[in-house]
Amino acid sequence: MSTTPSSSILLVEDDLRLAGLVSRYLDSSGFRVAIVSRGDEVVAQVLRDVPDLVILDLGLPGEDGLTICRQLRPAYGNPILILTARDNDIDHVLGLELGADDYVIKPVEPRVLLARINALLRRSRPQAGMTRKPLQFGQLLINVVSRSVNLNGQSIALSSSEFDLLVYLAAHAGEIQSREALFKNLYKREYDGLDRMLDISVSRLRRKLGDEADTAERIKTIWGQGYLFVPDAW
Repeated sequence: MSTTPSSSILLVEDDLRLAGLVSRYLDSSGFRVAIVSRGDEVVAQVLRDVPDLVILDLGLPGEDGLTICRQLRPAYGNPILILTARDNDIDHVLGLELGADDYVIKPVEPRVLLARINALLRRSRPQAGMTRKPLQFGQLLINVVSRSVNLNGQSIALSSSEFDLLVYLAAHAGEIQSREALFKNLYKREYDGLDRMLDISVSRLRRKLGDEADTAERIKTIWGQGYLFVPDAW
């Protein structure tokens, strides 16, 4: 799928050589790319310019990437992609817990990075064939077009990945969705049996919707099968 020429990316990377290489590659792929090399400059620029996507390194001068991710959510709702040299599960889990939408480990093949970016951007826009009608279950109202969620009269701030997950589950209400199907449809890659991104997104979504994991009745875990959105539990 070709990229949208107007898509803007903020690349947060203190390795200027790497930032230049990535920037030139993404620019040749149709993106507008801005580079920030210091962590303490990121939040103000993101909130001012509102890029379509942020690529965020974790090890930065001034402010680390995990702190930046925490500060950006929930004010910034577009995708955050963590780009890190840290091959450490704890770093990845923390980044996802703090609201990142995906991660890649350096060094990463340019085509892999581009595929992840395109997948995140596709998920953050209404897709052709997707219902444009609001989805409503009791006190839960999901507006697919405006990408907004309201529960019990209160607006619920969701990240891009959390919203996409909720819409997919709600559109298949009453049907168990396997991890394999969710990874394929939402993240455009195969589930390897180890990636915890989906589980963390479900956990964050439950917390925001008042559905605690130990007693979850709205988005249930069906052990050995997947997740179930319960349509009459709202």
